[in-house]
Amino acid sequence: MPETGPRTPDPRGQDQPRVDSSVIPATEDPVGGAYAAEPAPVPGPGPSEAARDIPARDIPARDIPAADGPAHAGTASKRARRAKSRERHGPLFLWAKEVATVVLVAIVLSFLIKTFLFRAFYIPSESMVNTLDVNDRIFVNLLVPEPFALQHGDVVVFRDTQGWLVPMAEKEAGPFTWVQDGLTFVGLLPDNSEQHLVKRVVGLPGDHVVCCDAGGRLMVNGAPLDESYVNPAEVPQVRDFDVVVPDGKVWVMGDNRNHSADSRAHTDSNGGFVDIADVEGKAAVIAWPLNRMTAIDNYPDVFRDVPAPAGK
Repeated sequence: MPETGPRTPDPRGQDQPRVDSSVIPATEDPVGGAYAAEPAPVPGPGPSEAARDIPARDIPARDIPAADGPAHAGTASKRARRAKSRERHGPLFLWAKEVATVVLVAIVLSFLIKTFLFRAFYIPSESMVNTLDVNDRIFVNLLVPEPFALQHGDVVVFRDTQGWLVPMAEKEAGPFTWVQDGLTFVGLLPDNSEQHLVKRVVGLPGDHVVCCDAGGRLMVNGAPLDESYVNPAEVPQVRDFDVVVPDGKVWVMGDNRNHSADSRAHTDSNGGFVDIADVEGKAAVIAWPLNRMTAIDNYPDVFRDVPAPAGK
């Protein structure tokens, strides 16, 4: 082995070479030759004597950071506040507060929906059988006729401003009448008022509506209608009329033709027409009873061949 450093005196009087501990001597390959020498790992610096002499000390809890940072600290703070609130008011108070909040939110949402989107109505008569049955509850789309226009075949709910209905008798106020009226106002209960009517739009402004052709079919602008929505249990009685719908008005008829006091029966009042301004909205869906829940169709195929009114 070659020498790698100055010699050191041998206690026996002979000089021996000093071996560098960072070099491992090559070993002999059993077959022949030598493996390459590899440097020995150099140990890292150990802890200083001063560090080992520092005594352990207690660290105040306020100096220890939260486990999950500020978010964790905020959550813990909220939990602490809730716990204090429970101790101060008790669980019953907190439960009542949560229920009151949910009810308030529901009332506000119902009021907004009832005012701008949908409103519930109750069907008290048979004039729209089979489309609508007595005691059905329906939701009416308040976006029709504004901003969305009425179309042929739409089932509409409108206010009775022409005296089609017998005036309602004054209801006796009961102990809970104000509750029912309030829930109806915000839309949580259907409107049971009989001062609204529900019919199907047959004639729009400018339409020429005539009853009937040789086959007993209604005609709009000269096109006969095969009205598949009419109650098939009875053959509609022919009641002659020939009208042109004025601007701002519609001609309406019930699907249960023999049991509907519609535009045909009120030609002495506003010509039998309904002012579009009195239309509350378009009936969109039957909501109750559940076994009748369905969308309300306006049967566009029935009116597909109806031409535009003359002059439009």
